Amino acid sequence: MAPTSPTVACWAIGRRLRERREEAAITGAAAAKRVGVTPAYLSDIEHGKKNLAEDRLDVLIATYGIEEEEARELRSLRASGAHRGWWNAYSALFNSDLLRFFGFEHGAETVDVFDSDLINGLFQTEDYARAVIEAGSPNVRLAEVDRRVKCRLVRRQRITGDEPLKLNAVMSEAVLWQRIGGPEVLADQLDHLSALIERYSDNLAVQVVPFTSTGHDAMGSSAFHIMTFPSGKLPALLWQETVTSTGLISDPTTVREYGLAHGDALKAALGRDDSLALIRKVAGQIR
Repeated sequence: MAPTSPTVACWAIGRRLRERREEAAITGAAAAKRVGVTPAYLSDIEHGKKNLAEDRLDVLIATYGIEEEEARELRSLRASGAHRGWWNAYSALFNSDLLRFFGFEHGAETVDVFDSDLINGLFQTEDYARAVIEAGSPNVRLAEVDRRVKCRLVRRQRITGDEPLKLNAVMSEAVLWQRIGGPEVLADQLDHLSALIERYSDNLAVQVVPFTSTGHDAMGSSAFHIMTFPSGKLPALLWQETVTSTGLISDPTTVREYGLAHGDALKAALGRDDSLALIRKVAGQIR
Protein backbone atom coordinates (compact mmCIF):
# COMPACT_ATOMS: atom_id res chain seq x y z
CA MET A 1 0.00 0.00 0.00
CA ALA A 2 0.95 3.68 -0.02
CA PRO A 3 0.12 6.64 2.22
CA THR A 4 -2.64 9.02 1.17
CA SER A 5 -1.38 11.83 -1.05
CA PRO A 6 -3.45 14.97 -1.77
CA THR A 7 -1.69 15.23 -5.13
CA VAL A 8 -2.74 11.72 -6.17
CA ALA A 9 -6.27 12.29 -4.85
CA CYS A 10 -6.68 15.48 -6.93
CA TRP A 11 -5.32 13.70 -10.00
CA ALA A 12 -7.67 10.76 -9.50
CA ILE A 13 -10.81 12.86 -9.09
CA GLY A 14 -9.84 15.08 -12.03
CA ARG A 15 -9.41 12.12 -14.36
CA ARG A 16 -12.72 10.60 -13.34
CA LEU A 17 -14.62 13.86 -13.71
CA ARG A 18 -13.17 14.36 -17.19
CA GLU A 19 -14.17 10.80 -18.16
CA ARG A 20 -17.73 11.33 -16.91
CA ARG A 21 -18.00 14.69 -18.67
CA GLU A 22 -16.91 13.15 -21.96
CA GLU A 23 -19.31 10.22 -21.51
CA ALA A 24 -22.11 12.73 -20.95
CA ALA A 25 -21.05 14.58 -24.14
CA ILE A 26 -20.72 17.89 -22.30
CA THR A 27 -18.07 20.36 -23.37
CA GLY A 28 -15.57 21.75 -20.91
CA ALA A 29 -16.91 25.24 -21.49
CA ALA A 30 -20.48 24.17 -20.73
CA ALA A 31 -19.47 22.30 -17.59
CA ALA A 32 -17.36 25.23 -16.39
CA LYS A 33 -20.27 27.62 -16.87
CA ARG A 34 -22.55 25.26 -14.94
CA VAL A 35 -20.32 25.36 -11.85
CA GLY A 36 -19.30 29.01 -12.17
CA VAL A 37 -15.61 28.68 -13.06
CA THR A 38 -13.58 29.43 -16.16
CA PRO A 39 -12.82 26.66 -18.68
CA ALA A 40 -9.11 27.03 -17.78
CA TYR A 41 -9.90 26.47 -14.10
CA LEU A 42 -11.96 23.37 -14.91
CA SER A 43 -9.10 22.10 -17.08
CA ASP A 44 -6.73 22.47 -14.11
CA ILE A 45 -9.18 20.48 -12.00
CA GLU A 46 -9.42 17.73 -14.61
CA HIS A 47 -5.62 17.56 -14.79
CA GLY A 48 -5.30 17.31 -11.01
CA LYS A 49 -3.67 20.71 -10.55
CA LYS A 50 -6.49 22.16 -8.46
CA ASN A 51 -9.08 20.76 -6.07
CA LEU A 52 -12.82 21.36 -6.39
CA ALA A 53 -15.05 22.96 -3.78
CA GLU A 54 -17.59 20.56 -2.31
CA ASP A 55 -20.65 22.42 -3.59
CA ARG A 56 -19.22 22.60 -7.11
CA LEU A 57 -18.46 18.88 -7.04
CA ASP A 58 -22.10 18.24 -6.14
CA VAL A 59 -23.15 20.27 -9.20
CA LEU A 60 -20.89 18.22 -11.49
CA ILE A 61 -22.11 14.95 -9.97
CA ALA A 62 -25.67 15.94 -10.81
CA THR A 63 -24.75 17.35 -14.24
CA TYR A 64 -22.90 14.21 -15.30
CA GLY A 65 -25.48 11.84 -13.82
CA ILE A 66 -22.94 10.07 -11.59
CA GLU A 67 -24.31 7.19 -9.52
CA GLU A 68 -24.34 7.51 -5.72
CA GLU A 69 -21.64 4.89 -5.05
CA GLU A 70 -19.16 6.64 -7.32
CA ALA A 71 -20.29 10.01 -5.98
CA ARG A 72 -19.26 8.91 -2.49
CA GLU A 73 -15.85 7.89 -3.82
CA LEU A 74 -15.43 11.26 -5.51
CA ARG A 75 -16.39 13.14 -2.35
CA SER A 76 -13.86 11.09 -0.40
CA LEU A 77 -11.14 11.89 -2.96
CA ARG A 78 -12.05 15.59 -2.83
CA ALA A 79 -11.68 15.57 0.96
CA SER A 80 -8.28 13.85 0.70
CA GLY A 81 -7.17 16.35 -1.91
CA ALA A 82 -8.01 19.25 0.41
CA HIS A 83 -5.26 18.27 2.85
CA ARG A 84 -1.75 19.70 2.66
CA GLY A 85 1.18 17.38 1.95
CA TRP A 86 4.59 17.82 3.60
CA TRP A 87 5.92 19.21 0.29
CA ASN A 88 3.67 22.28 0.52
CA ALA A 89 6.02 23.68 3.16
CA TYR A 90 8.63 24.02 0.38
CA SER A 91 6.44 25.79 -2.19
CA ALA A 92 8.68 28.87 -2.14
CA LEU A 93 11.72 26.80 -3.17
CA PHE A 94 10.46 24.59 -5.99
CA ASN A 95 8.31 24.95 -9.09
CA SER A 96 4.83 23.44 -9.28
CA ASP A 97 5.92 20.44 -11.37
CA LEU A 98 8.56 19.40 -8.82
CA LEU A 99 6.11 19.82 -5.94
CA ARG A 100 3.60 17.64 -7.78
CA PHE A 101 6.33 15.06 -8.35
CA PHE A 102 6.95 14.95 -4.58
CA GLY A 103 3.22 14.42 -4.10
CA PHE A 104 3.02 11.64 -6.67
CA GLU A 105 6.13 9.95 -5.28
CA HIS A 106 4.62 10.10 -1.79
CA GLY A 107 1.45 8.36 -2.99
CA ALA A 108 3.09 5.85 -5.33
CA GLU A 109 3.17 2.13 -4.58
CA THR A 110 6.12 1.27 -6.83
CA VAL A 111 8.81 3.39 -8.47
CA ASP A 112 11.30 2.20 -11.09
CA VAL A 113 14.26 4.57 -11.33
CA PHE A 114 17.35 4.91 -13.47
CA ASP A 115 20.29 7.15 -12.54
CA SER A 116 23.34 7.75 -14.69
CA ASP A 117 25.45 10.22 -12.72
CA LEU A 118 24.14 10.84 -9.17
CA ILE A 119 22.95 8.73 -6.26
CA ASN A 120 19.15 8.90 -6.26
CA GLY A 121 17.69 11.54 -3.96
CA LEU A 122 15.84 8.91 -1.91
CA PHE A 123 19.19 7.41 -0.91
CA GLN A 124 21.24 10.53 -0.28
CA THR A 125 22.99 11.34 2.99
CA GLU A 126 22.81 14.88 4.31
CA ASP A 127 26.42 15.66 3.31
CA TYR A 128 26.04 14.18 -0.17
CA ALA A 129 22.75 16.02 -0.72
CA ARG A 130 24.31 19.28 0.38
CA ALA A 131 27.24 18.80 -2.00
CA VAL A 132 24.87 18.08 -4.91
CA ILE A 133 22.69 21.11 -4.15
CA GLU A 134 25.62 23.49 -3.68
CA ALA A 135 27.28 22.32 -6.90
CA GLY A 136 24.06 22.71 -8.89
CA SER A 137 23.08 26.05 -7.36
CA PRO A 138 26.31 27.88 -6.43
CA ASN A 139 24.56 31.23 -5.90
CA VAL A 140 21.78 29.93 -3.64
CA ARG A 141 21.78 31.40 -0.12
CA LEU A 142 22.85 29.11 2.74
CA ALA A 143 19.40 29.22 4.34
CA GLU A 144 17.86 28.01 1.10
CA VAL A 145 20.44 25.25 0.76
CA ASP A 146 19.58 24.09 4.28
CA ARG A 147 15.88 23.93 3.43
CA ARG A 148 16.51 22.07 0.19
CA VAL A 149 18.63 19.53 2.06
CA LYS A 150 15.91 19.13 4.69
CA CYS A 151 13.34 18.52 1.96
CA ARG A 152 15.50 15.78 0.49
CA LEU A 153 15.88 14.14 3.89
CA VAL A 154 12.11 14.19 4.41
CA ARG A 155 11.68 12.44 1.05
CA ARG A 156 13.89 9.59 2.26
CA GLN A 157 11.23 8.57 4.76
CA ARG A 158 9.21 7.19 1.86
CA ILE A 159 11.43 4.10 1.78
CA THR A 160 11.84 3.75 5.55
CA GLY A 161 8.35 4.58 6.85
CA ASP A 162 5.41 2.43 7.93
CA GLU A 163 4.07 2.11 4.35
CA PRO A 164 7.35 1.83 2.45
CA LEU A 165 7.67 2.47 -1.23
CA LYS A 166 8.73 -0.46 -3.38
CA LEU A 167 11.74 0.95 -5.21
CA ASN A 168 13.52 -0.74 -8.11
CA ALA A 169 16.67 1.30 -8.72
CA VAL A 170 19.15 0.81 -11.54
CA MET A 171 22.25 2.97 -11.70
CA SER A 172 25.38 3.22 -13.78
CA GLU A 173 28.65 2.26 -12.09
CA ALA A 174 29.74 5.84 -12.85
CA VAL A 175 27.38 6.96 -10.07
CA LEU A 176 29.54 5.09 -7.56
CA TRP A 177 32.74 6.79 -8.65
CA GLN A 178 31.63 10.40 -9.15
CA ARG A 179 33.27 12.06 -6.13
CA ILE A 180 30.45 14.33 -5.08
CA GLY A 181 31.64 16.22 -1.99
CA GLY A 182 35.03 14.49 -2.02
CA PRO A 183 36.17 10.94 -1.17
CA GLU A 184 34.92 10.83 2.43
CA VAL A 185 31.48 12.19 1.61
CA LEU A 186 31.12 9.72 -1.26
CA ALA A 187 32.42 6.79 0.78
CA ASP A 188 30.00 7.58 3.61
CA GLN A 189 27.22 7.83 1.02
CA LEU A 190 28.03 4.40 -0.37
CA ASP A 191 28.15 2.94 3.16
CA HIS A 192 24.71 4.47 3.78
CA LEU A 193 23.40 2.99 0.53
CA SER A 194 24.74 -0.44 1.47
CA ALA A 195 23.04 -0.24 4.87
CA LEU A 196 19.73 0.71 3.25
CA ILE A 197 19.95 -2.20 0.81
CA GLU A 198 20.54 -4.66 3.63
CA ARG A 199 17.95 -3.27 6.03
CA TYR A 200 15.13 -2.71 3.53
CA SER A 201 15.67 -5.66 1.23
CA ASP A 202 11.92 -6.41 1.13
CA ASN A 203 11.04 -3.15 -0.60
CA LEU A 204 14.33 -1.90 -1.97
CA ALA A 205 16.23 -3.36 -4.93
CA VAL A 206 19.40 -1.65 -6.16
CA GLN A 207 21.30 -2.94 -9.17
CA VAL A 208 24.38 -1.49 -10.81
CA VAL A 209 25.19 -1.54 -14.52
CA PRO A 210 28.96 -2.22 -14.56
CA PHE A 211 31.44 -0.53 -16.85
CA THR A 212 31.90 -3.94 -18.50
CA SER A 213 28.32 -3.87 -19.80
CA THR A 214 28.08 -3.66 -23.58
CA GLY A 215 25.14 -1.25 -23.48
CA HIS A 216 21.39 -0.91 -22.91
CA ASP A 217 18.43 1.24 -24.00
CA ALA A 218 18.71 3.70 -21.10
CA MET A 219 22.35 4.47 -21.83
CA GLY A 220 22.87 8.19 -22.44
CA SER A 221 19.50 9.12 -20.98
CA SER A 222 18.86 11.48 -18.10
CA ALA A 223 17.55 10.28 -14.75
CA PHE A 224 13.93 9.10 -14.77
CA HIS A 225 11.30 7.69 -12.42
CA ILE A 226 8.30 5.56 -13.43
CA MET A 227 5.61 5.66 -10.73
CA THR A 228 2.70 3.26 -10.35
CA PHE A 229 -0.15 3.65 -7.87
CA PRO A 230 -2.32 1.41 -5.67
CA SER A 231 -5.49 2.25 -7.58
CA GLY A 232 -5.88 0.22 -10.73
CA LYS A 233 -7.76 3.17 -12.20
CA LEU A 234 -4.63 5.32 -12.38
CA PRO A 235 -2.00 4.91 -15.11
CA ALA A 236 1.75 4.99 -14.55
CA LEU A 237 3.48 8.38 -14.57
CA LEU A 238 6.96 9.30 -15.75
CA TRP A 239 9.17 11.91 -14.13
CA GLN A 240 12.15 12.95 -16.24
CA GLU A 241 15.05 15.21 -15.31
CA THR A 242 17.43 16.94 -17.73
CA VAL A 243 19.96 19.75 -17.34
CA THR A 244 17.46 22.40 -18.43
CA SER A 245 14.07 20.94 -17.59
CA THR A 246 12.01 18.57 -15.50
CA GLY A 247 8.55 17.29 -16.13
CA LEU A 248 5.75 14.83 -15.47
CA ILE A 249 4.71 12.76 -18.48
CA SER A 250 1.51 10.73 -18.66
CA ASP A 251 1.50 9.81 -22.37
CA PRO A 252 1.16 5.99 -22.26
CA THR A 253 3.43 5.39 -25.25
CA THR A 254 6.25 7.44 -23.76
CA VAL A 255 5.82 5.84 -20.33
CA ARG A 256 5.91 2.39 -21.94
CA GLU A 257 9.11 3.22 -23.85
CA TYR A 258 10.84 4.31 -20.66
CA GLY A 259 9.58 1.19 -18.92
CA LEU A 260 11.20 -0.92 -21.62
CA ALA A 261 14.43 1.08 -21.27
CA HIS A 262 14.43 0.48 -17.52
CA GLY A 263 13.88 -3.22 -18.11
CA ASP A 264 16.75 -3.34 -20.59
CA ALA A 265 19.05 -1.56 -18.13
CA LEU A 266 18.01 -4.10 -15.51
CA LYS A 267 19.09 -6.94 -17.81
CA ALA A 268 22.50 -5.29 -18.25
CA ALA A 269 22.94 -4.79 -14.50
CA LEU A 270 24.60 -7.03 -11.97
CA GLY A 271 22.38 -9.06 -9.67
CA ARG A 272 21.41 -7.63 -6.30
CA ASP A 273 24.15 -9.41 -4.32
CA ASP A 274 26.88 -8.61 -6.84
CA SER A 275 25.71 -4.97 -6.99
CA LEU A 276 25.96 -4.68 -3.21
CA ALA A 277 29.43 -6.21 -3.31
CA LEU A 278 30.52 -3.67 -5.94
CA ILE A 279 29.14 -0.75 -3.92
CA ARG A 280 31.11 -1.91 -0.87
CA LYS A 281 34.24 -2.46 -2.95
CA VAL A 282 34.14 1.05 -4.42
CA ALA A 283 33.53 2.58 -0.97
CA GLY A 284 36.66 0.84 0.30
CA GLN A 285 38.78 1.88 -2.68
CA ILE A 286 37.99 5.59 -2.63
CA ARG A 287 38.80 6.16 1.06
